[in-house]
Amino acid sequence: MTEFGGQPNRIEKNTKIKGDITSEADFRIDGKLEGNVKTSGKVVIGKDGYINGKVECVNADIEGKFNGELLVSDLLSLKANAVIEGTVSVAKLAVETGDTFNASCTMCKDAMATRRLQATKTNEPAKVS
Repeated sequence: MTEFGGQPNRIEKNTKIKGDITSEADFRIDGKLEGNVKTSGKVVIGKDGYINGKVECVNADIEGKFNGELLVSDLLSLKANAVIEGTVSVAKLAVETGDTFNASCTMCKDAMATRRLQATKTNEPAKVS
């Protein structure tokens, strides 16, 4: 992992965290996280890693398990044996053989902007003509 905005952060194997994380640096998860991650860097979920929540990042490499909402403004790379469930918005997607991808996926140039627009439209009241 390269540094992006600071020192990379890690949640090691056999570590469980419940809560939200905000960072300007890359983040690697080899343990378990129940909560949200928001970073202007890269998120890596190692083979033993698991996130249940919402992740907003620039790039992501996933080899472990993810369940929730995943917003990646550039490249999402799914490694062999990755398990993804939930909702995914991404600009670019790379998939290796052997993944489980049970998610609705939206692909566009600016995945986060599209997701915010969809959320805004969902909350608008119906218009009657």
